[in-house]
Amino acid sequence: MSKITYVLEGLGCANCAAKIESAVKAVEGVEEAYVDFSKSKLVYAFDETRQQQLSMDAIVKIVHTYEPDVIVKTPEAAVSEETTSSEGRERLRLLSGLIFFAAAILLKGLPESVTLGLLLFTYLLSGYPVIIKAIKHLVNRQWFDENFLMFIATIGAIGIGEYPEAVAVMLFYEIGEYFQDLAVGKSRHAIEALMDIRPEIAHLVANGETVDKSPEFIAVGDIIRVKPGERVPLDGTIQKGETSVDTSALTGESKPVFLTRGEAILSGSVVITGVVEIAVTKRYEDSTVTKILELVEDATAQKSPTENFITKFARYYTPIVVLLAAIIIIIPPFILGFDQFSTWLYRGLIFLVISCPCALVISIPLGFFSGIGNASGNGILIKGSNYLEALNTIDTVVFDKTGTLTYGKLAVAAITPENDLEANALLSIAKRIEAHSNHPIAKAILSAGETAHPQFNSSEMGFVDLSERYEELSGMGIKATLDGKTYLAGTEKLLKTHQIDFTPLVSPANTVVYIAADGLYLGSITLEDHIKDEARAVIEILKKAHKKTVMLTGDQIAVASAVANALHLDDYHAELMPADKYKIVNQLIEKGHQVAFVGDGINDAPVLAGATLGLSMGDLGSDAAIEASDIVIMKDQLTSILDAFDIAAQTKKIVTQNIIFAIGIKVAIMALGVFGLSSMWMAIFADVGVALLAVLNAMRVLRFKPKHLTFAS
Repeated sequence: MSKITYVLEGLGCANCAAKIESAVKAVEGVEEAYVDFSKSKLVYAFDETRQQQLSMDAIVKIVHTYEPDVIVKTPEAAVSEETTSSEGRERLRLLSGLIFFAAAILLKGLPESVTLGLLLFTYLLSGYPVIIKAIKHLVNRQWFDENFLMFIATIGAIGIGEYPEAVAVMLFYEIGEYFQDLAVGKSRHAIEALMDIRPEIAHLVANGETVDKSPEFIAVGDIIRVKPGERVPLDGTIQKGETSVDTSALTGESKPVFLTRGEAILSGSVVITGVVEIAVTKRYEDSTVTKILELVEDATAQKSPTENFITKFARYYTPIVVLLAAIIIIIPPFILGFDQFSTWLYRGLIFLVISCPCALVISIPLGFFSGIGNASGNGILIKGSNYLEALNTIDTVVFDKTGTLTYGKLAVAAITPENDLEANALLSIAKRIEAHSNHPIAKAILSAGETAHPQFNSSEMGFVDLSERYEELSGMGIKATLDGKTYLAGTEKLLKTHQIDFTPLVSPANTVVYIAADGLYLGSITLEDHIKDEARAVIEILKKAHKKTVMLTGDQIAVASAVANALHLDDYHAELMPADKYKIVNQLIEKGHQVAFVGDGINDAPVLAGATLGLSMGDLGSDAAIEASDIVIMKDQLTSILDAFDIAAQTKKIVTQNIIFAIGIKVAIMALGVFGLSSMWMAIFADVGVALLAVLNAMRVLRFKPKHLTFAS
């Protein structure tokens, strides 16, 4: 399935954006489509085996049916241009309209014809964009378009002699639209600035010289140079130099990270000190910064239930309000007499003025996208508004143990050999068995004698040849053939399954790897891990928020029990296979719980996918983590889970405020209008005034600071 993107330059009507989206979705062969109003972008996907992509002419035709003045461009052609001159002309037009309107109202001694002329001139000056759009929409039979309805309402007011109100409605409608566009534009720029982490230049080192190139044209293996203050353009490994880097754009963590030769450095980081040369390990399209930006940009496609409700609501709201307006204009005069026609026409026109649901159609998606932008600024990548909203429904948080509740950085604490074997010999055997595994236990054993415990120095050894038998037994350990012997390294369960005679160690707080060869028990290696410093505080806060806490692990029961008791978890399950974890989470969901599973995103893909929400955390920039989960936490801190809940709650609060405020004001003014207690001035506030206030309120999400950031170390 291929995706095509177009930029809709000049898109100012959120309701029209929703109609464009529906029209593109209705085209045969289009798999999915969405219009991102906050970024003026149309994205649609099609199956290449079934159809060719829609031509730009076809897209233009659809767009111009609803928004005749919008310019459709490809992303490459849509180079940002300053619009200060057009904004200046718009301000001058509206300011002139205000001056002429004030003159017509305040200058009492003018002849009636002059006053009327000033009012009509002001109407045309302030309203000609609306009038032109209304005529175009009339030709396209868009009866429920905002511009067409505004035009009908003001013409109706002029028809019954309400000249000042007709002009005021048109003038203040346009002023409101102007300020609304400014507010939306400001929010767009704020979100773009928040995610402005894409480097534009890479300094390629070639033949002793540096050449500036676009990162897209840098190949894997090339050497690039990054100077202090510059952003790293591509993922790589430091080959020369050392530096402190600011990873806050990726993780939200303000504390610099020191990196030296041989260590990985991620695109999007900012070099603070020292010049470094980096060997590129990933192409630009596969780099961390590109994946992060794609995730955040694509998040708009996954709409929340609230957004979907508002889209459906908007589809029916305008026709219903217009129908009510027609009933108010026609029915009462039949009953009460046609001498009151102008009175009821005026009341019906009030309904037409507030018949557009723009306050909701703009502010609700903007609120959710601001929440996603805020989260990304705090190192939390949320793949869609639906996942952001779902965070508010979670009542059970299930944790993986290793690397999530504990640091996952195991270290060899003790070696217990048996059958006349020395400690170094047992460690050497274990290293050969674990050489090809990426599991944290394997990494700890392989690092022993290097950085962990120097007393266990091992001699050079030949690692297992993959041409020999090598098998990872999920949840239990490794079975490998070395030099003609069959070795086992893993849990107590692994050795008992193979009927090995041995006495398990009593080590409730540690992980033990048991080793055997050809049925003979060789000994054990004890590894220790530590609970994360912030884990207790995080669990306590979650429990105070009435969320059940559960731990799942493949580790031994004794180890799991020690961790669960230390953290006061509600429940735990140990010695689990990945399929067992999935089964337990599924059982919780079947009992009616909304479950968030927090894991490393590498070994827990099935359960991450099966939970209500899958949150992955751990290695920064892990491809597996990004692919497997709904929410990616880009720093290895449990407090980010609390931040995610905080941001989701604030987003929901503001979205709910906007829904209640917008619908409440509109319904109140419509009700007052029926009894003759509201005016068209009030109606225009209910339309553009409420929309402007709702947009400004939605922007508050961007400035929200999660209160639990203070727990971060």
